[in-house]
Amino acid sequence: MDTDPAQGIAGFSSPVLTLERDGHVAVVWLDRAEKRNAMGPEFWRDLPRAMTALGEEDDVRAVVIAARGPHFTVGLDLVAMGSLAGSGTGPGDGREPSVASRAWATRAQVHKMQASVTAVAECPVPVIAAVHGACIGGGVDLIAACDIRLASADAYFSVRETKVAIVADLGSLQRLPRILGAGHVAELAFTGMDVPAERAAAIGLVNRVSADQASVVADAKALAAEIAANPPIAVRGTKAVLAAGDGKTVAEGLDYVATWNSGFLSSHDLVEAMTAFAEKRPPRFTGD
Repeated sequence: MDTDPAQGIAGFSSPVLTLERDGHVAVVWLDRAEKRNAMGPEFWRDLPRAMTALGEEDDVRAVVIAARGPHFTVGLDLVAMGSLAGSGTGPGDGREPSVASRAWATRAQVHKMQASVTAVAECPVPVIAAVHGACIGGGVDLIAACDIRLASADAYFSVRETKVAIVADLGSLQRLPRILGAGHVAELAFTGMDVPAERAAAIGLVNRVSADQASVVADAKALAAEIAANPPIAVRGTKAVLAAGDGKTVAEGLDYVATWNSGFLSSHDLVEAMTAFAEKRPPRFTGD
C-alpha cells in the first residue's frame, strides 16, 4: 500500500516518538526536544512498539532514526528512571524489600531496556542513525544497534556511564567491539570522553559526516532510499545473513547463505533484475 509523503504509521502513537513514512522509507523521530530527548520510561516502552510496527509494514524497506531539537539524545533520563530501578516488591508484611529483591527488580528493568534497544538491531530492514548534537550514554547504545551511522559536524558521542558510576549495560560494551577496534572501545568506555564527529568518522563509529542537522537527516533519507530501491527480499536476506554470520566461522557462514539462497533465490525480483538489465531500463522491484 502506497502512502503520501510524511505519513504516520497506522495504529502507532507515542508522546516521545513520531513515525513517518515517505514511500518505502520510514523515519523514527526522537520527539522529546524540550528534554533534549532524554530517554525516560515512555521511550523504553515505545521504542520496541515502533520497531515492531515498522517491521510489520511490508512496504517499509529501510528505516532512519533521527531526532527533533538541538540534540539527538542526552541519554538516560536519570530522574525519571531512578525511581523505577531497585524498588523491589517487599515481603508484604511491612518490611522493606530485601537487597536481593531490589537487585532482582533492577535486573528485570535492565533486561526490559536491553530488549528495547535489541528491537532496533532485530528490525528486518536496514536501520540508519542520523545523529546531530549530543549522543550520550543510551544514545550510543541506540546507534550501536543500527546498521549504519551518519553524523552532523556538530555531533559528539560519549559512553558516559563511567562518569556517573554506572557500567554501560544496554549494548554499547557488546556491540561497539563489533564496530570499532578494541583500543578505541576501551578508551571511550573507560574515560567517558566526548568524541567529536570528525574523530567518530576516523575510528569508524560513523560512516560519514554531514554539514548540519538538516543535511545529516537528508543524507540518511537519501541513503535509505538508495537501499529501498533494491529488491527487498535480497536486502532483508543480506541483513539476516550478516547477523547469522556474527561469531561464526567462514565455513559456517557460507553454509548458512547457501541454505538461505536455496529458499529465496528464485524470486520474481530476480527475473525483473535480469529482464531490466537486458532491456536497458530501471528495474521495478515489488518484493515478490
